[in-house]
Amino acid sequence: MAKSRPTSVLFCCDHNAVRSPMAEGIMKALYGTSIYIQSAGVKNDLEIDGFAIAVCKEIGVELSRHRSRSFDEMQEWGDDLSSYDLVVALSPASQRRVLDLTRIYHIEIEYWPILDPTGLGEGREERLLSYRQTRDQIRDQLLERFGIPENSL
Repeated sequence: MAKSRPTSVLFCCDHNAVRSPMAEGIMKALYGTSIYIQSAGVKNDLEIDGFAIAVCKEIGVELSRHRSRSFDEMQEWGDDLSSYDLVVALSPASQRRVLDLTRIYHIEIEYWPILDPTGLGEGREERLLSYRQTRDQIRDQLLERFGIPENSL
């Protein structure tokens, strides 16, 4: 059963290069502009992952223009965590960082244990399968949490 929809959501993971950009892109494709959606990482030391771009493109989600950013960069650019209704952590490290950064705010925080596909599989096809599994896990979690959208992937 889907919970009420927030007006703003931040997805986060370790590097903002695979899981959180996938979640941001898929959610934007599903729910459009009715919800403000962004993503960030604990660190910003990696560019968007090519396999993440490829598997999202398969379902019509464009990630190639995504620019990775960290929590620190968000704050430098004036995008304050307190402006989000919901923060979804997709990795244990990002969950710890969000809990630390939001101690003084009343923000709903959820942890979704999403598979990190990096380094899984031997060869291109096996790696793509791992990334597809992560993509589908994210999409299923979005549908369960936010309900059936008007646009369906």
